[in-house]
Amino acid sequence: MAILTFPDAEQLVVDFLKNRAELTGVTVDSRPPAGFDGTQKVVLVSHMGGAWIDDQHLDQPLLDLEAYGPDKPTAHTVALSARACVLELADTVYGSAAVVDVSEADGPRWLPDYTRSAANRYRSTIRLLLRLG
Repeated sequence: MAILTFPDAEQLVVDFLKNRAELTGVTVDSRPPAGFDGTQKVVLVSHMGGAWIDDQHLDQPLLDLEAYGPDKPTAHTVALSARACVLELADTVYGSAAVVDVSEADGPRWLPDYTRSAANRYRSTIRLLLRLG
């Protein structure tokens, strides 16, 4: 029996988004950049859970996207841009995994960041469907 190797779903999304023209000038990562106070144009990607479907060799990671900006309208624009891009992940191959489908579990919503008083943040959740090879 082969040992399963699950891909790093966070890094998959970060790698896909970080060089997109729609997100020029936006930092995309799984960790906040140095000196981050929530007012920079940033998308943070965090793996929040998910489930494995054994008999189909499918992984369903849930990932949160936190979009920040210097003001609420800019943060909203960053969130919508990241949303549009991430929905194009289907048919992407990442290592030994293929993205079969992308769905939105929860669309962008305003969510104050209580740890950064000046922050403007929208948060959304996506579900990937990954077929492991």
